[in-house]
Amino acid sequence: MTVAQSKLPFIAIILLACVVLFFSLWSIIYGDQWLQSILALYGILIILAVVLVFLSSKKKSTDFKHVVKEFEKTLEGKLHHFKCPNCNGIFAIKKSKRNNKKSFTLTCPDCGNIGTISPTPKLIVEKIPKQKSVRTSFKCKNCGEFVSIWAEGTDLFHEMKIHSCPYCGKKQSMNVI
Repeated sequence: MTVAQSKLPFIAIILLACVVLFFSLWSIIYGDQWLQSILALYGILIILAVVLVFLSSKKKSTDFKHVVKEFEKTLEGKLHHFKCPNCNGIFAIKKSKRNNKKSFTLTCPDCGNIGTISPTPKLIVEKIPKQKSVRTSFKCKNCGEFVSIWAEGTDLFHEMKIHSCPYCGKKQSMNVI
């Protein structure tokens, strides 16, 4: 989470606005001549607020949960390797007994973006990194099939999820085991 996405800058702007309001009321009540300074401070607060809103909305569009159209399958290795077109991360999937008959949706184990694996993915040739992450396994609540996932060359994304089963196609059925 970046500073622009946190609540701290918004809270700071609100507190500064309260201080400027206090000095505005002080100037009105006691007749001090701070009008130009107070107007300048309000202008600065408005500019900061607009910039902060722009930065926070811009960051949300590239945030996790961005949908990748389709992961690409690599040809190397005994496992089924896939490459994320968003982060170029490579991850491996070991399926249970059957090949997937349906496309399924999962979180990229490297960057956290959501993408789809087609039953007939686009093939590429890519060198597979030797370093592997810890394996995470999932089981479908509906049909009982298993899927194991490794990230190649990096650690798994902390919120790794499979959103639909590659065998029965049921959404929200895969649990970490």
